[in-house]
Amino acid sequence: MKKTAIIILSDPKAGSEEALGRVFNALASAYEFKHAGEDVKIIFQGAGIRWPEHLEKSEHAVHELYMEVKDHVHGLSKGCVAVFGTEVSGYDLLNDNKVPGTPGLPSFLNLRNEGYDILIF
Repeated sequence: MKKTAIIILSDPKAGSEEALGRVFNALASAYEFKHAGEDVKIIFQGAGIRWPEHLEKSEHAVHELYMEVKDHVHGLSKGCVAVFGTEVSGYDLLNDNKVPGTPGLPSFLNLRNEGYDILIF
């Protein structure tokens, strides 16, 4: 079975169509992989850790799509949450990559070693 990790870096605070387009396309990709029966993980990293609190709101344009793939959210970067701050209740904080001076970040090396293709949005 193919495995894909989708990393979302775009910043909702940018308020741009590009940022919204990136998260929309990331979630649309996750939706496609999920419905094809493939293993897919969604990881929010960088300023992208701010997305879940926006996407949880029913009035958000991408809320319905997010709710379709939320069960595949692997977590948020712990180090990025420490830097950028966000509401994280209900989400795992990922910190396998013990970068000095941080509480850790998700490990792309571990994902690759587990056979995941990595897509970055």
